[in-house]
Amino acid sequence: MDARVDITDVYAFAAQEEDDEEEFSRTALVLNVNPLTLASAFDPDAIYEVLVDTDADATPDITFKTRFSTVGSNGRQRATVVRAVGADANSRDFSGKVIIKNAPVSFGREERIAERKDFKFFAGVRSDPFFFDLLGFLAGFKFTGSDFFADKNVFGTVLEVPNSALGTNPDIGVWSRVLIPAKDLETPGNGELVQIDRMGRPAINTVFNHGADKVTFNTIEPSGQRRKHS
Repeated sequence: MDARVDITDVYAFAAQEEDDEEEFSRTALVLNVNPLTLASAFDPDAIYEVLVDTDADATPDITFKTRFSTVGSNGRQRATVVRAVGADANSRDFSGKVIIKNAPVSFGREERIAERKDFKFFAGVRSDPFFFDLLGFLAGFKFTGSDFFADKNVFGTVLEVPNSALGTNPDIGVWSRVLIPAKDLETPGNGELVQIDRMGRPAINTVFNHGADKVTFNTIEPSGQRRKHS
């Protein structure tokens, strides 16, 4: 797995600001990749997506897609984010309405946040927020309470949106996926994008699936899980 497109976690939570007139009127959508920061930049050929299901059919109705530029001679990288709805929400391309354009990526300690209208966006290196006693898990569930990820970093994309951008139903489902060109996997259809990684609930694929099942999980969509495992 290319660390640049290896999802570590996905988060969705209420994001309240002091000047918000209504409580919890905004939501933060976080997609983290690049475990242990093994890679030095985001993949410019990939599309990083956070998908939102508004009617509980396990199919996205709204998708936030992020694409990165190549790293310039100055060592900088930029990101553009689009919001796709309807059929475009599940299309494997960069279709959608631009909500963030040419946002700088923060490779250092200083956070560089881009704002456009009602949207805020950050992409870059940050401390891995996931807490897990990995060594205790590997030792047969003899947990000690130590956090293996305490000193580890990841690449994160954080998009803060008004709740209205998530539809009218407050009960939503959220997951993430990364698309890469098929040619990168030496598969037919060089112009197509394929789903290389997917995550919703944490640790499901990491812990409970093994061997070929891991690949199957990463390549199918949530709507296909029941058919695959029934």
